[in-house]
Amino acid sequence: MQYLEGNLGTVTSPLEARHRPSGLNSRFGGEQAGFAAYLARTRDMIARVRSDKDAPRLRKTVAGNAPFELKPAAGFSPGQHKPYRRGVLLVHGLSDSPYSMHHLGIFFQENGFRVMAVLLPGHGTQPGDLLDVTWQEWARAVDYASDRLAEEVDELYLAGYSAGGALSVYHSLGDPRVRGLFLFSPALDITHRAAWAWVHKLYSWLLPVAKWVTIKPDLDIYKYESFPKNAAAQLYALSQEVCRQLHARPLNIPIFAVASQDDTSVITAATLQFMAGAHHPLKRLVLYTTDTSKLPPDIAPEQIELVNSRFPEHRILSSAHTAITQPPEDAHYGENGEYSNCLHYYPDNMGKYDACLQRSKEVWQGEITAANLNTGTLQRLTYNPNFAALKISMKKFIERLP
Repeated sequence: MQYLEGNLGTVTSPLEARHRPSGLNSRFGGEQAGFAAYLARTRDMIARVRSDKDAPRLRKTVAGNAPFELKPAAGFSPGQHKPYRRGVLLVHGLSDSPYSMHHLGIFFQENGFRVMAVLLPGHGTQPGDLLDVTWQEWARAVDYASDRLAEEVDELYLAGYSAGGALSVYHSLGDPRVRGLFLFSPALDITHRAAWAWVHKLYSWLLPVAKWVTIKPDLDIYKYESFPKNAAAQLYALSQEVCRQLHARPLNIPIFAVASQDDTSVITAATLQFMAGAHHPLKRLVLYTTDTSKLPPDIAPEQIELVNSRFPEHRILSSAHTAITQPPEDAHYGENGEYSNCLHYYPDNMGKYDACLQRSKEVWQGEITAANLNTGTLQRLTYNPNFAALKISMKKFIERLP
């Protein structure tokens, strides 16, 4: 998701039922429930909002959007004081769902972690549920799931993608139980234009469409395509709070981070600055870039891994914010997946939008930078060609954990 696109007040597409709050998913209400009960209740809530006459499609939609849990693969030693030694909480990104974390969950499971993945309030149902949500409600969900996971593991870790990365850092700043972080394109800073997204409240009571940055077809069953201004405003407020707290007390825990130099959704420089200032000696940054000859300043060469993100032979121009956590074989977002991200052409260039959706031979893939868009018809990349190598890097990092 681009957290602010275009002019803040020019959305003219018609609103539909999905652009209104469902009334079921703007607050987090699971504090008193065990994790199994939370999973069941959340799946039921998603099914109620996503009601679909096609039962197989509804089951698929619910399964992908719902929170989930995994127990460690066989052969790993149990914890000394709890059933499991290590556990990791997976936190998805803004407008996303736990589907984006499934492959990471399997990786952590295979490496001995107890895995829990949470659904952030406002997500997984319909875009209108982001109209009234606050970032504090997202934080409450992370607090809850961290508590449930800590009941079962000796060592608590958090893994967050995009907004989930910012929430993971925020939670870690206040929870001494957290032993380390895995961050994937963390939203530690976004465009400061998002600070003005709240202005719509002065007039959107009269013009409801003004509450939206973009209104799209919402063809993706695991991620919202329409995007309200409140979501951008909440993420900006979260990132500013994280920045304020980091200035007061930097983290001193192991951190593994992944970022793309070409990211157009978050400000990658903030991740580089965060990693440069991280105090713990065990830290690792994997940076996808089209120029592997330039090391970022202030990060020791042994703590950074530059990865070429350009594969012209596969018509891939660069990595993208939307690509980091998905392998090429993913059935939905992968190389031959069922979904194509062409939202940057809708509705202003329907010719390129249709060509992008049909994946004609002339289509390139990459981040939606000006340079990439000028190359020709561009599909925003939704999978990571280097995912196998990323898993190797994460495994080596895990082997070095204290």
